[in-house]
Amino acid sequence: MWNSGNQGSGKVDCQTHAPVLGFAKTLGGLLMQRLNLIDRYVLREWLKTLGLALCAVLGLLVMQAMLEDFQELRDAGSSAFELILYFAIKVPGYFAIVLPLVLLASLLYALGQLHRNNETVAMRAAGVGIFRITRSIWAAGVVMCGLVWALNASIVPWSVDKSREMSEQIKFRHETQTRTSDQIGLTGVVTFDNQRQRRMWFFNRYSKYLQRGYGACVSELDEKHREKSRIRAREARYEDKRGWTFYDGRETWLDPETGEIMRTVAFGTKVMPHFAEDPELMMVFDRRPNDLSFFQLKRIIEYFTIEDNPKVTVYAVRYFGLLADTLSPLIVLALAIPFAMTGVRVNPMVGVSKSIGLFAVYFILLKLADTLGTRGVVDPQTAALLPSMVMLGVGGFFFVRMR
Repeated sequence: MWNSGNQGSGKVDCQTHAPVLGFAKTLGGLLMQRLNLIDRYVLREWLKTLGLALCAVLGLLVMQAMLEDFQELRDAGSSAFELILYFAIKVPGYFAIVLPLVLLASLLYALGQLHRNNETVAMRAAGVGIFRITRSIWAAGVVMCGLVWALNASIVPWSVDKSREMSEQIKFRHETQTRTSDQIGLTGVVTFDNQRQRRMWFFNRYSKYLQRGYGACVSELDEKHREKSRIRAREARYEDKRGWTFYDGRETWLDPETGEIMRTVAFGTKVMPHFAEDPELMMVFDRRPNDLSFFQLKRIIEYFTIEDNPKVTVYAVRYFGLLADTLSPLIVLALAIPFAMTGVRVNPMVGVSKSIGLFAVYFILLKLADTLGTRGVVDPQTAALLPSMVMLGVGGFFFVRMR
């Protein structure tokens, strides 16, 4: 059966995000109280389009996921309930992908319809400015920033992690019929350099199914990074409260100056409570940055400094990217509104084309900045924030010109 609590890596921390979601809800409630008839009408027309577009795109993505995973899971012996649960868990993982695109498309369509029906022209002729016409949408955009934060920080990584974990558990269960338990869910070589505690770890294999490492070797180092002791064992297992337990091995003490063996002792079982390295942290570089939550990324960055481990740069770029993505709803609004409400003498498709073109430029800038940050050309903070700041400035420029 699927173990939903495996290592707690995918749990959605509702308490952590409660202040953000609570603030967004309160802000939304206060704003709704101040909306007039025009505000409510414009907001209602847009939200109807947004809901339909979101359902349609998510439906297509679920169908694609079913084409990719359905047959494999069925062959692994999954039940109908497990299949339904798997795809239900996987759906939230698509929100971060589709939300900016759906938001842009819905805004262009809804505001374009108002423009084609001359409703915005009538509002402006009555002395209502562009900002007053669209202020309900801007208010919704601020609320969406809180939603994007919660999605990117925890909900989407939870969805990705839990769906992957569930798929693995189904496959592990299927493999138990043809393999021995120590052959299920094996990874390759695992290495880990714990510079804080001056320990170096090595496993020939690690079983995610049994949570055990095989062919374990742990070297303890002195201040000059010279080996002073070593533990070799056939098998090692991590328990949260007991630390690491080693089985069928030998502990060796060495002279750091010469490297000569001073003493060696064989053991059947050896408990090392001060060995507190988490296997999840050891194998973190086997997981994509996009599959980790905001707080997991923060933990990695704090544990591995960029100077000590260049691989951390990729995770740092993702971490600061999540912070910058919080502004994405406002960026989409800034790129869509000025061009969806063009003048009456301008073909609406011209404005739509310009808006889509600018959004494509925004996407290219994100990828370019990500590449530059990953390669160390610019620091991760600059790589994450620069595209958002540039496009907010561009959108603000066109919005001011329109007014």
